[in-house]
Amino acid sequence: MHRIRIDLYNAWLLLRLGRVHFLVPGAFLYLLGALLAVLAGASLYLPRLLLGYMVFMPAHLSVSYSNDLFDADTDRYGRPTPFSGGSGVLVSHPHLRPTAGRIAIGLIVASFVVGIVFMAVYAYPAWLLAYLALGNALGWFYAAPPLRLSYRGLGEIATTLTVGLLVPALGYIMTTGHPGHLLWAVIPGSLLCGMAFIIAVQIPDLEADRRALKHTLVSRIGRGPAFILITVVLSLTTVWFLALSDSRLRPVGLFGLLPAGISLWSGLRRPSERESATRHVSGILIALVGFLMLTDGYLLWRLGVI
Repeated sequence: MHRIRIDLYNAWLLLRLGRVHFLVPGAFLYLLGALLAVLAGASLYLPRLLLGYMVFMPAHLSVSYSNDLFDADTDRYGRPTPFSGGSGVLVSHPHLRPTAGRIAIGLIVASFVVGIVFMAVYAYPAWLLAYLALGNALGWFYAAPPLRLSYRGLGEIATTLTVGLLVPALGYIMTTGHPGHLLWAVIPGSLLCGMAFIIAVQIPDLEADRRALKHTLVSRIGRGPAFILITVVLSLTTVWFLALSDSRLRPVGLFGLLPAGISLWSGLRRPSERESATRHVSGILIALVGFLMLTDGYLLWRLGVI
């Protein structure tokens, strides 16, 4: 009985390690790409949409396990938040590190296996595997050696490309088979949102990252300039969508006023103390998820789904 309790507790810790709440914005991003493809003329076929997401989901989940594993020595300098600083599980329970590594690798393998099934069912070319390899590599080497992108000042680029390009583009490609004009119209704004996201999640970890010599953008410029930069980036996002020639997408610019407005308040306050800064970051991230929800909801309404 004691052994069963230990195993159940370890299973609970490993579930916490996955930080599954991050799957929610990832699903919204994937759905955004798929809905844009339907708006461009593709058919919305639910089994295909769901199987495509099952290619992406394990790859996305793998990042939580690999980042916690390779950032464990850095995370001991700080305190976890719901969106930064890791889960804290491997700091307190280092015996789970090998298991975390195996889970991360297993999830990557699962992504490729489902990808191969998707290719077989829907007759997709082999370049889809190269696409998956790129996305998984960016997630793995964000913190993993030898590249350790986030420690070399390249984490912002990797995350911006993944969040702003690869994920919505995957949703689009899985729906229609190839990129299209509506995808390219949205990508600049999506990249800006990805940039705002990665800057925001770095803000609470400023002190820990500096102690660990993790060369993030925020560790170099400080919290105040980071909040100002987020405000500029999200304001540009709104301007981009409002200026699109396709009038069907302009309402997205109005939705962008939500995160832009929240970030403006934070940019004016520019909190330097960690607890206050973390509260402001929470508001920005919630607003970004709200922006995604409003955008997806609008597209579903526009397509007559709801």
